[in-house]
Amino acid sequence: MSLGKNIQFLRKQKKITQEQLAGMMSVSRQTISKWEADEITPELNKLVSLSDVFSCKLDVLVKEDLNVCDEAFSEITVKRVKGFRMARYVMLTPNPEDDVNFYMDNWAGRSGLLEFQPDAMRIGWDFPFAISELQNRFGLRGYVAAYILPEGFETSCPGVEFAEQKEADYAVITIYDPFAASLGRIPIAYKKILDFLQANGFCEKPKDGILSCFEHVYEKEGITCMDIYIHVDNVSRTDTFTNFM
Repeated sequence: MSLGKNIQFLRKQKKITQEQLAGMMSVSRQTISKWEADEITPELNKLVSLSDVFSCKLDVLVKEDLNVCDEAFSEITVKRVKGFRMARYVMLTPNPEDDVNFYMDNWAGRSGLLEFQPDAMRIGWDFPFAISELQNRFGLRGYVAAYILPEGFETSCPGVEFAEQKEADYAVITIYDPFAASLGRIPIAYKKILDFLQANGFCEKPKDGILSCFEHVYEKEGITCMDIYIHVDNVSRTDTFTNFM
C-alpha cells in the first residue's frame, strides 16, 4: 500500500490536476508531487481534507491499496440484448436491494419458476421515483428486482407485475467482487460507462418498453460478479448478441 499512489489514483479518477489539487489544499504543486511520490506525508488535517475532496473514507485513503481497483473491472462492450418477459416487484425500504431480492426469490420458489429453470436470471435496478421526503425524513430508497421468465413458463402466482422488455443495445461492464471495496466499485463502474458513452458518441435515450439500466449479480468460479447494463442509442454495430434465456 502506498498513500502517495492512492492520492495520485484518486486525483486522476476525479480528473483533477496537481495544480488544481494544490489550490484546494492550500499548498504548492511541488507539495502534491512530493505527497504522490511518498517523499513527505500530509498532515492529519490535510488527509481529512483529501478524503473530503475524493469522497472516500479516511481509513480507505490511508490503509487500502486503491491502485488494484482497475483490475476489478472488465472492458466495456456494447451488446444487443434480445427482448424478454419478466416478473418484477418494487420496494421502498431502508435496505431495498436485500428486501426486494428476498421477496422475489420467495416468489420464484412459490411460482414454480426455479423448478422450471433452476438458473433463472434475476436482475435489478434503482427505483427513481421515491419522493425526497421519504428519503430525507425516513431514509427510504426504492429498488426493483425482476426475474427473466423463460419461454414456455406460465404461472398464476400473484404478487408481481409482468412486463415486456424490447430488444435493445446496452453498454456493459463487469465488476469483480463488487461489494469488497469500501470506496465503492459500483459507482466507479457507472462512471466508467458514462465516460465511455461520451467518448464514443453514444447517447442515453429513454424509450418505452426498454429499461434504462439494470444490474445482474452472479457467481463465477467462486467470485461474485456484477454486470451493469446501460441502454445506448445510435449504435452502428454491436460486439455481442446476448440472450438471457
